[in-house]
Amino acid sequence: MNTFVLVHSPSVGPATWTPVAEILRARGHTTVVPSLVDVTSGPPPYWPRVVDAVTAAAPPHGPLVIVAHSNAGMFVPLIVEALRGQVGACLFVDAALPPRTGPVPIASPEIVGFLRDLADETGVLPRWTDWWPEEVVATLIPDEETRRTVVAEQARLPLDYYLANIPVPSRLDHVRAAYLWFDSPYAAMAKEAGERGWPVERIPGGHLHQLVEPEAVASWLVKSADG
Repeated sequence: MNTFVLVHSPSVGPATWTPVAEILRARGHTTVVPSLVDVTSGPPPYWPRVVDAVTAAAPPHGPLVIVAHSNAGMFVPLIVEALRGQVGACLFVDAALPPRTGPVPIASPEIVGFLRDLADETGVLPRWTDWWPEEVVATLIPDEETRRTVVAEQARLPLDYYLANIPVPSRLDHVRAAYLWFDSPYAAMAKEAGERGWPVERIPGGHLHQLVEPEAVASWLVKSADG
């Protein structure tokens, strides 16, 4: 049976995957959620600590299903390379797509411009949920208890995290892949995934919709992992 490795964006924290992980485990699937909240606690480059955290949490034997949300998608080729043939599928959930060749910056120039205005004098950003108006965040997270947990565990990332180039060591053509999108900013990514020949589906919702409809997202993961 597949083991699911649910990789959260370093912009948020592992609680963004907790409801899906609980459902997968209840259905009998081994599931791990590596924590990436400390990956910027030392000097750059940060990407090796992302890869190390995921590989340390992954069981030693496959098949593994790597599931990436948001900008965690950029690290998938590096994770696949580090896990040396253990990965049976890569599933992207409202996630950035790594290019076929790299390196690639985490954030687009438009996003970088937005973030420069948010950074303090030391170059550190507010928590991700503080980038947006409170009423917007409230629509992304289904209840107050979950919201408190998600907000509390976020790291304040340095602007440098979003400026860094991530190497892309290999194409993913040899690994089964699929794409699930929620929100309109990821429509272009979904289109590109389809052009790569991947199955693409949509569950309409906000960027953290795995917190709102974890049953539906878990079902998609299981279906997509089995091809």
